[in-house]
Amino acid sequence: MGQPDRFLEEYQRKHPGSADWHRRATGYFAADGSTHFARVSAPTRPYITRAQGSRKWDVDGNEYLDYVMGHGALVLGHSHPAIVAAVQEQVARGVHFGDNHPLEVEWAERIRGLMPAAERVEYFASGMEANLMAIRLARVKTGRKRVLRFEHNYHGWADELVAPGTPGAVADLVTVIPANDLAAVDRELASGQYAMVLVEGGGGRVAGRYPTKVEFYQGLPAIARAHDVVLALDEVVTGFREAPGGWQSVVGITPDLTTVGKAVSGGLPCGALLGREEVFDALSPATPPEGRVSHGGTWNGAPVTCAAGIAACGLYADGAPQRRARAAANQLRVQVNDRMRRRGVNLRLYGRSILHVYAGPLDREPSDDGYAPTDHTAHLANPEATKVYKRLDLHLVQRGVTTLRGEAFVVSASHDDADLERTAAVVEESVAAMLDEGSLAPD
Repeated sequence: MGQPDRFLEEYQRKHPGSADWHRRATGYFAADGSTHFARVSAPTRPYITRAQGSRKWDVDGNEYLDYVMGHGALVLGHSHPAIVAAVQEQVARGVHFGDNHPLEVEWAERIRGLMPAAERVEYFASGMEANLMAIRLARVKTGRKRVLRFEHNYHGWADELVAPGTPGAVADLVTVIPANDLAAVDRELASGQYAMVLVEGGGGRVAGRYPTKVEFYQGLPAIARAHDVVLALDEVVTGFREAPGGWQSVVGITPDLTTVGKAVSGGLPCGALLGREEVFDALSPATPPEGRVSHGGTWNGAPVTCAAGIAACGLYADGAPQRRARAAANQLRVQVNDRMRRRGVNLRLYGRSILHVYAGPLDREPSDDGYAPTDHTAHLANPEATKVYKRLDLHLVQRGVTTLRGEAFVVSASHDDADLERTAAVVEESVAAMLDEGSLAPD
């Protein structure tokens, strides 16, 4: 690529206000001015001021078709009228009561109605917190300490949830193995050391960047039961996005514990731990102190979050938003992949209602099963492709489309046919520009 970078100069001319806010942000936030690793971008991502439906607008007045959708939380799209009304009404009644209230019960009833495995419900401020409590309850229940997890699964940034070798993390009681190998799971659990198996619903990393076979999920419950180990399914992304009953209803399993977040509250900050009543016994004040777990949290069951969650779960119940998001994603996948195929470029979208971007050798064309176009995890995880995704991200933003780092399109029920057609055209325009500038090589 020649110097100076003409494209970046054009990008900066189009986003002067965002550049000013970014300069201010770098004085406060250590991650190059960003408050989430997925928002780190050079020179900067746009600074957004409002959003509605499938669109959002930045400080410079630029309009975007949005495929970040609150990091996957907004199945319904931005500012759905039912969610807005519920939040506005509740704020007027009270933001935080610091006490028990009817909304937390009503929300739990809605959740159980959608996901019958929720014999008990416990609220948190985030899905990661729910995962941490799941580990603690499993340890109390089994009297053992080790946790079995799977490569490329994402569960949060806490010590026992991050990738092995993460700087500063202490996870001596965690074992991480490849997914899709039930025999390996059985061998590990046979050691008698494990309290829990924790697996991400829908596949590794944001519901399937690293696909996991349906048969693997279906085989886990029996193996966990055979070894008296708690099976926890992380549905922070997939819960109520994949279907009214979540990923577990799609693959037909009943885990001991389920963690949810994101969509369960319609996009407000939250997490919840759901599951078998007996696993939650340690939280009861009737449990002797030596086996009791205390759970605090200022934002547990916050009234505004509960009100939004009640409204959202009511909309999820018939499955219509989930079907619309999945259908829209399929439509976008087909349109983009057809354009890439005609251009002879090995760049494809794959997934379900969250579409992942893959640049690399193809073993097959993606279909509506959600699986990747390659069988090789090394190709999916190729660090050399990262620069392609980063550059694609900027080209898409410049043309009015925002994604998760150029690596995923999070599709919602609010994306209509015109949005999808425009998005496919923008992807093709962006790829053509990258071919011209040499940041993407033809195949």
